[in-house]
Amino acid sequence: MIEKPKEKQRQRAPSQRSLATRERILDAAEQLFSEHGFDGASIRDIASKAGVQGALVNHHGGSKEDLFFTVVARRAGVLAEHRLAALEARKTEDEADLRGILSAFIGPFLELTTHSGPQWRAYGRLIAHVSADERWRPISEVCFDPTAQVFTSELSRVLPGASPRQIGAGFVFMVSAILSLSTSTWRIGDLSGSADTDDLMQTLLDYCEAGFRAIGSPG
Repeated sequence: MIEKPKEKQRQRAPSQRSLATRERILDAAEQLFSEHGFDGASIRDIASKAGVQGALVNHHGGSKEDLFFTVVARRAGVLAEHRLAALEARKTEDEADLRGILSAFIGPFLELTTHSGPQWRAYGRLIAHVSADERWRPISEVCFDPTAQVFTSELSRVLPGASPRQIGAGFVFMVSAILSLSTSTWRIGDLSGSADTDDLMQTLLDYCEAGFRAIGSPG
């Protein structure tokens, strides 16, 4: 039996042109969501930046909420892979102490958002929006919590004197400090006269390590 043309079309893989259009739309959405937040970025603006009709944004991204989730999830897996690989490398080298764990979590984020182009820089700012708004809790649960649970477990292992509440609070404080490098590096430069990212990473590691050691110390 010969299939209907319509059924054949449904099974056809997306063309390279279609895939390129989708990536262009996601890149545009990522930039605008990172600059203006979910509410400040309109589908019309996203379409204009991507150079497509608004209907194509809906076709490739679905609703605005679905598009926002897709944009966040697109790089979350890559970031998680880098962090978990860094942690495994630390374990292999017997360096999975407190600073090693923190470095495995912080380092990949700063490396990607600093040295992997403007889209990753935009993604760093985008995560700050997600982290600051409780309505995006489902996105955090899917995209970031599995990795967070691995690292909080490791932190509990090396800080047996800290309670789960202290570990959780310290972890959120650390994430907030990391995200500030994506949104407020300019402010650090204004206050200190220097905003060298490599130097700031070491400062951030010192800061977070001291905080975790404080909550992990008895009494």
